[in-house]
Amino acid sequence: MDSRVYWVGFSLVKGIGSVRMQALEDFYGDLERAWNAHYDSLLETGLPAKLCERIVQLRKQVDLEKYWDKIIAQGIQVITREDELYPRLLKEINQPPPVLYVKGELSLEDEWAVAIVGTRKLTHYGRQATEEFSRQLADHHITVVSGLARGIDAIAHKAAVEAGGRTIAVLGSGVDRIYPAEHKPLADKIMVSGAVISDYAPGTSPESSNFPPRNRIISGLSRAVIVIEAGEKSGALITAEFASDQGRDVYALPGQIFSLQSKGTNRLIQNGAKPLLDIRDLLLDLQVELIQEHKQMRMTYPLDLFEQKVLGLLSDQPLHVDEITQLSEMPISQVSACLSMLELKGVTRQVGGMKYIAIKEERGDYNT
Repeated sequence: MDSRVYWVGFSLVKGIGSVRMQALEDFYGDLERAWNAHYDSLLETGLPAKLCERIVQLRKQVDLEKYWDKIIAQGIQVITREDELYPRLLKEINQPPPVLYVKGELSLEDEWAVAIVGTRKLTHYGRQATEEFSRQLADHHITVVSGLARGIDAIAHKAAVEAGGRTIAVLGSGVDRIYPAEHKPLADKIMVSGAVISDYAPGTSPESSNFPPRNRIISGLSRAVIVIEAGEKSGALITAEFASDQGRDVYALPGQIFSLQSKGTNRLIQNGAKPLLDIRDLLLDLQVELIQEHKQMRMTYPLDLFEQKVLGLLSDQPLHVDEITQLSEMPISQVSACLSMLELKGVTRQVGGMKYIAIKEERGDYNT
């Protein structure tokens, strides 16, 4: 049976998140053993007794193999944080979701993503700004991320789709339970030009308590977050707070001081968010020209044998240049040159301290 089945099983247990799933995996060595562990053994992991009881009870109620088959039959992908397809930016946040359920396709292109969020009770000004910013991001091959909610979110998705761009909708429910229901046709279009994703298992209802936590995924998938319009208690401000905690840039659309819809955004600007007066300012900050440069480099200069060798040693776990040199049995000067070229071609990245990771993508671009 596919090992991801057990990741799915634990994602069904309320109270099991990133930290506790990692603790179970560390304790047992893998999640299959954790799933089949006796109650007394589960207690030894340090989990609360009620949570251990919940796991045991769920095992009796759910036939994991049948549940898995049902998921696959619905065309839902299951991506765990150990999979190469797991979004790199999201993996970098504190406590990334252990499992993502996906309808549509995630892509390497989504590493260049910007979130657009805001109020459900938007003004004409907010609508106009959302449509314009979304279209321009799509025109520059930047994926638009939002939450499929009424108002700003839906408009951002729709504008990106209509501009021929990619967009990702992050749900506070299972991906088979589109909410709000009237956005089902929009979700279907998003699946064609992007993805609808959730860390909630299929079948999960859109409960109000689900939405604030999912906002950390919206910001986690993105290099920056734009807040278009938001009241003083808007959920979009939660996304902005997550973004700040994750080290993402926050931009806010300035508004009239008497407009209720601009109370939140104006406050964000007062507290240090960047006022977004022109999308070109954000594009400049993102160094968007690198997107095309990386693509052009890959097309013009395929990897040579030495670069392939170095890239083959890298994964999503940081590796120091000295370790790369030792493993490759190449001179450090040659390793350094290879790493520089691999960075230019957009397939590796230095993460600090002379440590490098690979940016996984299809190898079809690298034929020599």
